[in-house]
Parts: sequence; C-alpha cells; structure tokens
Amino acid sequence: MEENNIRNNVYKKAGIIGAGKAGCSLGMFIKNKCGDVELPDKKMLGLSGYYSLHKTSAEEAAERTGSICYASIEELLMASDVCVITVPDGQIGSVWNEVRKYDIKGKLIIHMSGSVSAAVFEGIEDTGAYGYSLHPMYAISSKYESYQGFSNAFFTLEGNEKYKVYIKTFADEVAGGCVCIDGSNKALYHGASVFASNLVVGLFETASELLVKCGFNKEQAVKALGPLFTGNALKIAELGTEAALTGPVERNDIATVEKHLAVLDDDEKQIYTSLSEKILRVAERKNPDRDYSELEKLLKK
Repeated sequence: MEENNIRNNVYKKAGIIGAGKAGCSLGMFIKNKCGDVELPDKKMLGLSGYYSLHKTSAEEAAERTGSICYASIEELLMASDVCVITVPDGQIGSVWNEVRKYDIKGKLIIHMSGSVSAAVFEGIEDTGAYGYSLHPMYAISSKYESYQGFSNAFFTLEGNEKYKVYIKTFADEVAGGCVCIDGSNKALYHGASVFASNLVVGLFETASELLVKCGFNKEQAVKALGPLFTGNALKIAELGTEAALTGPVERNDIATVEKHLAVLDDDEKQIYTSLSEKILRVAERKNPDRDYSELEKLLKK
C-alpha cells in the first residue's frame, strides 16, 4: 500500500476489533464525519465493519454504523486497509498476536489506548505492517453519543514514521488536532489526561461532601457546584490557568486559608494543601510583585 494510494483512494476501509464504547464511538465518527464520499481531502476513511468475541455487540455496532459484522479476525483484515484495535489495554497484546498470524503487509494497525505505546505490536516489522497508537483526549462515556465530541477532541499519535504524517493530517482535518509524542512518554501523557478528566471527579465529590456537611442534600450540592465548576473549567480552557485563577490563594488571603484548614479533616486537608501549593505557583506567575512566602509556610506546616 503506497502512500499516495492511501491518501487518494476514496475507499480505504477501517475495520474495528472490539465493540465497546471506544470502538462504537470511532465507528460512529467514521460514519458521520469521515464517510465514503468522493472528497478524499475531507473524507478519507470508510468503515468496513466490526469483529468482537461478543458477537451481539459487534452485530449491534455494525447495524448502527451501516457496516458488517465479521465472523473472524481474518475476514475483517481481508476487507480492511486499516485495523483499529479498541479492546481493553491488557488485551491489546493478545489480539495483536492473533492479527499477526495473517497477511497484513502494508496495513496500518492502530490501537486507541492512552497509556500503551505502539511497542505492544511486537515484531510488526517482520509482517510488513505499520503500528500506531492514536488516542483521543476525550472522555468516552457512551457507545453511540460520545462520537459527537470527537470533532473538537485533540488526538495524540505515536508509532512508525512511514504513515505518521497521513494519520496526523487525518486527525487535524476531521478532529480538533493531533500532536505526535514519543512512545516512552505514553504513561506520563495518560497521567496528564487523568488529572484533567478523572481526578477532577474526586475534587467535585470532595466539594459535594463538604456541602452535605453544611446541610445540603446530595442533589442540591451537585446543582449548586455545577455552574461554579463548569464556568471555571471553560475559563481555564479558553484563557489558561493564570487568567482563571481566583480565590484566597491568588489573593494571598492567609486568614481565610487558615479558617479552611481549621475545619477540614486530615484527608481533606491533604488535598487542600497539595493543590493550594500547586496553584500558589500559578499565583506567583500571575502576580510577580506579590509576596506569597508566608502563605507558602502555612501550607507546608
């Protein structure tokens, strides 16, 4: 499969192994945003279909995307130029060991894990195929709805150099953009995504628990915190951390911070001080003429 052909043939097909949230979302995205039309510069990829050990899941995904449910990995590979593996991280290696048994010369083999690199495709050079990891920086919570967010999602890519420009160009055109990273940084990259996506759930839960202690019920706490949470998140995304930062640490309000520390339990206090020390660095950049040394001492007690 020469590079000019993969770019110019309208009907390059992606087959998906795995019909969970990631696989279904990708298929829906390909169907709705990258479908088979005679505009290869805008719609470069089509969907051949699905294979899954859970046949009913693959059948449902194929029906939803207007594609085919294949009876075997071999059939999917025969019908596909690109094979995307969307199984759980711990199963990628074993699925690859099945894929590599067949003639995959010239094909692109891609997985969508955030923490696993393309090195999981051990021995791929001997097969004549090309291995990549392509990960959306986006929380996939629904099989058939989350794909709508892919258009604005950033992707990260790493793997073989040969088709890296093609894949990056694809992501740049149909999604929010793409950054190429080194495979050795996959765990660090995924950790960053967890901080921004998963761990904020823990912060929100902590804030909710504190409001419940104040007399709110759980529903009221979530409703009350929602606008505060989403408003600040949007401001961070639009303007950056320095512009978004407000509150007692930014103001160097030692008295208020002392009051907070006095009413928090040990676990809450640990979260509060750790994150306050982090945003103190942001505050120092925002207000370089302000002396935060006393506040820093308080947080380190």
